[in-house]
Amino acid sequence: MTYAQGSADLGRSDARVTVVMPTYNEAANLPRIAELVLGQPVPRLRLMVVDDSSPDGTGRLAEELAEKYNADLPDGERRMSVLHRVEKDGLGRAYAAGMSAAVAEGAAYVVQMDADGSHPAQALPRMLAAAEESGAGLVIGSRYVEGGSLDEEWGWHRKALSRFANGYARTVLGTRQISDLTAGFTMWRADVLAAVDVRSLDSAGYSFQVELKYKAVRGGCEVVEIPIRFEERTEGESKMSLATQVESAMIPLRLRRRYRGL
Repeated sequence: MTYAQGSADLGRSDARVTVVMPTYNEAANLPRIAELVLGQPVPRLRLMVVDDSSPDGTGRLAEELAEKYNADLPDGERRMSVLHRVEKDGLGRAYAAGMSAAVAEGAAYVVQMDADGSHPAQALPRMLAAAEESGAGLVIGSRYVEGGSLDEEWGWHRKALSRFANGYARTVLGTRQISDLTAGFTMWRADVLAAVDVRSLDSAGYSFQVELKYKAVRGGCEVVEIPIRFEERTEGESKMSLATQVESAMIPLRLRRRYRGL
């Protein structure tokens, strides 16, 4: 599996960019995040919310926001859409569903972005510029390249754990060319996602981020990283459970065993 570097139709300044944003109980954050995303100077930008039947009404709120942002558009055009899923079965599964739908709908670039305010929407124009200028199949909003940073509210132990987890995954998988392998703020070229086939990935939780990058890089995907400031979530509680942390620790070893024989 290999990916060509850039193509004429994907390099247009008016190429559609779809931000895929999984949500679960993010009603307190969603209106502000949607406004920030859709307010960016990115041509033909669309936001797709993927809601896992949030009991706090996030899905219903997302529909109301979509109606608001789509109100003045011609029939058939949308700035915001909502993909409802019937159960909560992991961040990776939500991303796989949303990213596949975005590619099927004709997006040229697909962005992974959290709904908790930790990823800076203001970086979207820089990510698109980096993708178009470099022809790379993946642009990472990185905490660990020069100029990147973590919120001061993160204690030293959280910062140390984050750096250790990232370094551990990079070492086990041999992907030291990527500084922030565990990053969740990324922009993908659609043809790369189609070739990887995101629905075929095993990871259900946060480790989906690692597996997707690893499989893409093994296929020859070019990667560019730009610095971002990773903020503490603005409202609500973290979804990083103990089970998720265990999965994240085990996935690099599983991935190495699975893909090294290919």
